[in-house]
Amino acid sequence: MADISINFAGIKSLNPYWLASAPPTNTGYQVQRAFEAGWGGAVWKTLGEPILNVTSRFGALHFNGQRVAGFNNIELISDRSLEVNLKEIYETKKMYPKHVIIASLMVEPTREKWHEIVKKVQDVGVDGIELNLGCPHGMSERGMGSAVGQHPDLVEMTTMYAKEAAEVPVITKLTPNITDIRETAKAAVRGGADAVSMINTINSLIGVDLDTWNPVPHVNGQGAHGGYCGPAVKPIALNMVGDCARNPEINIPISGIGGISTWQDTVEFMLMGAGGVQICTAAMHHGFRIIEDLTEGLSNYLDEKGIDSLSDIIGASVRKYTDWSDLDLNHKVVARINNDICINCNKCHIACEDTSHQCIDMLTDENGNDYLKVREDDCVGCNLCSIVCPVDGAIDMIDLTPTEPPMSWNNRQAAIQMLQKADS
Repeated sequence: MADISINFAGIKSLNPYWLASAPPTNTGYQVQRAFEAGWGGAVWKTLGEPILNVTSRFGALHFNGQRVAGFNNIELISDRSLEVNLKEIYETKKMYPKHVIIASLMVEPTREKWHEIVKKVQDVGVDGIELNLGCPHGMSERGMGSAVGQHPDLVEMTTMYAKEAAEVPVITKLTPNITDIRETAKAAVRGGADAVSMINTINSLIGVDLDTWNPVPHVNGQGAHGGYCGPAVKPIALNMVGDCARNPEINIPISGIGGISTWQDTVEFMLMGAGGVQICTAAMHHGFRIIEDLTEGLSNYLDEKGIDSLSDIIGASVRKYTDWSDLDLNHKVVARINNDICINCNKCHIACEDTSHQCIDMLTDENGNDYLKVREDDCVGCNLCSIVCPVDGAIDMIDLTPTEPPMSWNNRQAAIQMLQKADS
């Protein structure tokens, strides 16, 4: 069987699956249950000065019959004392020495505060430290979390403070609530981070109750923005991981977080440069036993591909992720409808006619049967018809044989500049 263990920033893990710092890692009891189920590691719920939480705390976006397509959380860091948490971390690590425990930390951005808490947590045997510079609610209003993570200079400074005291790897967790996450990732590198993790949750309001007009969730009739996560944020997280992985200045491992629910999601994140993944919402939705499907599916995938080690796929797709200006303008794709499979629901025709390029015709054959056909000369290969089609295989997107050599926008502009110089 394929080897699905990882070595992440010097931290060896039985598999790439760590529980993210969140409600599922709030206590030793929970983390021990997760390890017993088969999780490779856990990032302990963020430690700092104990805080007061509110009720209610969670909200969810249900879409088209799917429960928890997105998840919203206004819960803050651990509301249990540091001493109690450290005792449980120590006990859990003793019981499960082969499993990874990472301590997530958040304190005020001063050297003294960071030195103090880093020394305390590493003394109980954690394998690494994650700096929570991404929490977008509550703590950010107190000058911590994303209030630090949105400023590259503070990210660099805070990472440096932690590294000064740390004897274990330091992972800087980044906020997506920023113009360009690559800037804060580079700041973490400058501060000496051994790795970065991304993404933390996204600023959000999950909804408003149409009967009471209260925000969802609400606390005695009032609401506040929270952190958005779950399957709906996966494309945002995947983009940010890929953007950082292809940047030569961000040359440290990336722990991928955001909407990972299946082994397929895991493969995508690792192909796009993640050296391991963290999961929260899927565990909250379905329980710790999802790890069985995650590890089995991942192992079977590698076996089917003839790949011996998970490390062989890390970053394999990064070279294929580029800027729009480098894409081939001469590449041609068209849609073709398989009428032996098509059920004539006409969704593709409606979508193309109303919102795309009006290139699907409704025709009648010699037997009086209606059918659909794409005018390939007018098709721009936008994929919309295949996306809205409810039947697998009814519409194929076909790569046409190139008639011209590849040419990107950058190539085109360079050629124009050369011609202008020649003319002058």
